[in-house]
Amino acid sequence: MTMSNRVARSVLQKSPNDVVLLSAVRTPITRSFKGGFKDAWPEEILMPAMKAAVQRAKIEKVDVNDVMIGNVLAELGFAKTGRMALNHAGFPNSTTFHTVNRQCSSSLQAITHISHSIMVGQMDVGLAGGVESMSRNYASRGIPVDVSPTLRSSPIKDARDCLMPMGLTSENVAQRYGVDRKAQDEYAVRSHSRASRAQKEGRFDSEIVPVTVERIDGSTGQSTGVEVKLDDGIRHGLTFEKVSTLKPVFGGHSTAGNSSQISDGASATILARRSWAEERGLKPLGRFVGTQIKGCAPDEMGISPIYAIPALYKYTGIEQKDVDIIELNEAFASQTVACIRELGLDEEKVNPNGGAIALGHPTGATGARQTATLFAELQRQDKEIGIVSMCASTGLGVASMFIRET
Repeated sequence: MTMSNRVARSVLQKSPNDVVLLSAVRTPITRSFKGGFKDAWPEEILMPAMKAAVQRAKIEKVDVNDVMIGNVLAELGFAKTGRMALNHAGFPNSTTFHTVNRQCSSSLQAITHISHSIMVGQMDVGLAGGVESMSRNYASRGIPVDVSPTLRSSPIKDARDCLMPMGLTSENVAQRYGVDRKAQDEYAVRSHSRASRAQKEGRFDSEIVPVTVERIDGSTGQSTGVEVKLDDGIRHGLTFEKVSTLKPVFGGHSTAGNSSQISDGASATILARRSWAEERGLKPLGRFVGTQIKGCAPDEMGISPIYAIPALYKYTGIEQKDVDIIELNEAFASQTVACIRELGLDEEKVNPNGGAIALGHPTGATGARQTATLFAELQRQDKEIGIVSMCASTGLGVASMFIRET
């Protein structure tokens, strides 16, 4: 038996010390500045997701030892307001709280950190997720990045490139990996088409937690409670002809139509040691297998999954042909198409219900959102092995593997 086969066999076998997922949920993803959460604060979006994650896991809030929430843009890294939200949601003071920022992979990193804490015996149960209100905290509204003049003018190109606008990295990937405008627009239409079908067929219903927020009337200033139940960034009936008319934003081929949407939303998962769950008669959705993170040049950050995903195969011993579904974050169509081509992925297995181009990309929440979508689709298709992967600003590729259990 080869080393790869031995590793794969151990991954597929259950163990009392496995990290299992007891729930994985998300809020609707809505358009920033226009959509259902445009007047909401990030903590108001997150609280219903945290509550629902506990309820669906069939545990009590006091059972949760620690909480880690991914967030990229909020003031003070969401550390204080996140703890306030946790307490307001009814979690006891014994449940601790912290945040993580690994850009677009922040909530997947939260899942990884909590899983690792369980693996080493630090705790038995944790909540991992993410939240972003880009309506309130989007950092690109004309606000200059405050950084050391020494670094801004660094003689090291890769250091300077960490400040490169993401749209320019998309253009670099498109040029270097031969992804033309037609391929990008065709992919964008496919993402919306798949998401439209999924929403109409109710595929997202099991993973979405409806959220009631205050909506402010622009003319009167009055607020009323509104329940948000659906993703509102999906363009039903979108055509290639329509997308192809949009003007590029960065002088190349990346447009508002073939890039991820600026969005608001939250996500949450409950992770536990298998032995703890079994003692209480709890049935897991599946288990966390592992995460791999690899770096690439900052000026083509979008290509980074081509390094992270093969590293994940090597780490787990699982081969690409054995993976049933891959949730690959669609930062830009250019980098998504390039990653699919470079990795030789089966397009039918990648984002079968659309991705961030159609659903939106609330940066801190996306990784756990993808995880919730992955498990819902694994169940729908009655499949077993899934991967969540994405690129992240400054040149980081992240990939995690999960196994569904029946």
